Amino acid sequence: MQFKKYIKQRNGCIQGLRSFKDTLPKNIKKIINKRGHIYSETLNNWKYIAGENLFNVCFPKSYKNSNKFGISTLLIMVKRGHEVDLEYSKKMIIERMNIFFGDKVVEKIKFSRFEEDEKKITRKSALNCDVTNNKFNEKIKDVRNEKIKKSLLGLTKVFREK
Repeated sequence: MQFKKYIKQRNGCIQGLRSFKDTLPKNIKKIINKRGHIYSETLNNWKYIAGENLFNVCFPKSYKNSNKFGISTLLIMVKRGHEVDLEYSKKMIIERMNIFFGDKVVEKIKFSRFEEDEKKITRKSALNCDVTNNKFNEKIKDVRNEKIKKSLLGLTKVFREK
């Protein structure tokens, strides 16, 4: 009896449980082998790799594995103003990552900075506040009692100062 060699099923069927890696399609295996494992482990252990001070101001954005044309690179997002701190600790991060993975995983680190969005106040939002205040001012002007009108205007001034 002859076996068919060119069938789309996997070679060598083993009875029982298969490993998860064997059940994945070939395309996904390539992605996981190239960079998925290293990047995910770097994210999970970033506090250990970067240290407590740098952990608060930066995080890894992407990882590019080495190939014929380039070397392995880690792209790190840094808060504005903390680039110098990260530049001085560049070698330490590379050493810790290589020790953590037990192989020369990262050869170069690139930085990209980002702004903190918490403190930004745009002109549009300031105008919206004035629009709402104008809406309340029109309603306050419609009030007939002078004492209530003065107290409401005083209250709006207090809120504007805050």
